Amino acid sequence: MPTKTRSGPNNLITDVAGLRVGNHSDKRLKSGVTVVICDEPAVAGVQVLGGAPGTRETDLLEPHNSVERVNALALSGGSAFGLDAASGVQAWLREQGAGFEIAGHRVPIVPAAILFDLPNGGDKDWGRHSPYREFGFEAAGNAGTSFDIGTAGAGAGAMVAGLKGGLGSASTVMENGITLGALVAVNAVGSVTVGRSPHFWAAPFEIGGEFGGLGLPSPMPDDAQEVILKGREIVKAGANTTIGIIATDAELTSAAAKRLAIAAHDGFARAIWPAHTPVDGDLVFALATGRNKTALDLETSIDFYAAAAQTMARAIARGVHAATAEPGDLLPVWRSRIKG
Repeated sequence: MPTKTRSGPNNLITDVAGLRVGNHSDKRLKSGVTVVICDEPAVAGVQVLGGAPGTRETDLLEPHNSVERVNALALSGGSAFGLDAASGVQAWLREQGAGFEIAGHRVPIVPAAILFDLPNGGDKDWGRHSPYREFGFEAAGNAGTSFDIGTAGAGAGAMVAGLKGGLGSASTVMENGITLGALVAVNAVGSVTVGRSPHFWAAPFEIGGEFGGLGLPSPMPDDAQEVILKGREIVKAGANTTIGIIATDAELTSAAAKRLAIAAHDGFARAIWPAHTPVDGDLVFALATGRNKTALDLETSIDFYAAAAQTMARAIARGVHAATAEPGDLLPVWRSRIKG
């Protein structure tokens, strides 16, 4: 029998004890940064399946490399400019005395990923230096167990096919007490809804009407199989990307953390059509805090990785569902598709 699951008390990635999340957004730029701070260094992994990624410090997360744990993860808008955000997070952590100690020095470990939100109606004329390093510092300082989703942080300027994207989060508590949480900035070239309807592809995994409670359409619309993409001017290499984090309080090795990141990509495929395209930089980081000592045997590990996928799918839908309209938007919000 499959393991029964429920959402955590806040339905956020911070239901995984030991994690805090901070956002910083700039309405003029229509962009921002989201940071996950680990109270203690956490085992981490990564899997990149999109064809156009933008990353920092991902090689060190491979299981065969030496540094297994990280102090924080950064998700940012701004395309390659947004990689500066990790330097701001690193500066904040250094002020807190956090980091990998070597030869009498502390080096905070902050892998990062970016999405492309430059042509979204925001003013990107920031002068010589991009603002993302300061955005990262501010986001780290804002970190707590409660945070905004939708048009916030790294999702502030996100777009998907036909709609505004956003920052989403969700959590799952398994029957054995292990908690998983997902955080994702949804900026896909594809669609998160079935055709041009308001029904989310992630509907089979929804808990308690968390993204509208509409279920799947019946009958399926004629355009359900149609590949609906963003406008032609945005469908180009590196111009999209969904970037996410899947976290758990379970004890995992580096190899198991990578398997967790791989499993969470199934959530992309369940919530976005199409996903992992050549023009998306789709990436998932994994974090394991190890605070829950419950062992994962073969049977429960299958349920565990399945829960990772469904939690990520729910987070994706929640991010788009929560997006709010702002002046200068190029696309409508999901709620505009609800009649009456």
